[in-house]
Amino acid sequence: MEISSQTILNWIIQYGYIGLFCLLMLGIVGVPFPDELIMTCSGYLIFKGYLQPGPTIIAAFLGSVCGISLSYTIGRVVGTGLIDRYGHRFHVTPEKLKSINAWFERFGKWTLVFGYFLTGIRHMVAIVAGTAKLRISAFALFAYAGAFIWSVTFISLGYFLGEQWTRIAGHAETIALILTALVCAAGAVYFLKRRRVQPAPGKTANSQREDEQ
Repeated sequence: MEISSQTILNWIIQYGYIGLFCLLMLGIVGVPFPDELIMTCSGYLIFKGYLQPGPTIIAAFLGSVCGISLSYTIGRVVGTGLIDRYGHRFHVTPEKLKSINAWFERFGKWTLVFGYFLTGIRHMVAIVAGTAKLRISAFALFAYAGAFIWSVTFISLGYFLGEQWTRIAGHAETIALILTALVCAAGAVYFLKRRRVQPAPGKTANSQREDEQ
């Protein structure tokens, strides 16, 4: 579904924070809206004075939270059976679910954080978390933190670009991929460092420090 930047501007100007909330909630669930473009546009409207920073971030955050929570609930309640059968209607294919399952097994709950920056599959990360019966408290901690980081990142981008925001309007997905690469790289560094400091099997943390000395 192709939506122009002007259409998004008009929609958000007309419906304000409620419009932003609805667009992001539906986009996170799987409706093919350009989520990054919507938030970048919202940042520009803050720059122009049509919106206020606080309510805009809250609306974007709550819309993302509601959308990701609904996707999680679908995965937890419905399971993989109906998803395999009807998922293609929401661009949820068995191949993509298999890939995300592999990421989930490797990176665990952190997938819920950087998954927001992966255009077109962020809702599937929540579905996988639901089918895996991830505890609601753990899901909320990581998914909602990711929603906040993701929202603030693109709203800030639109605000600081100001009148230049239209130059990146057609490259929102590319920017999302670049940010994804940066997030993944940071995550890889974190996990490598964490692995290095973990004591070897059969060793306590104290004995490891003694060996290092």
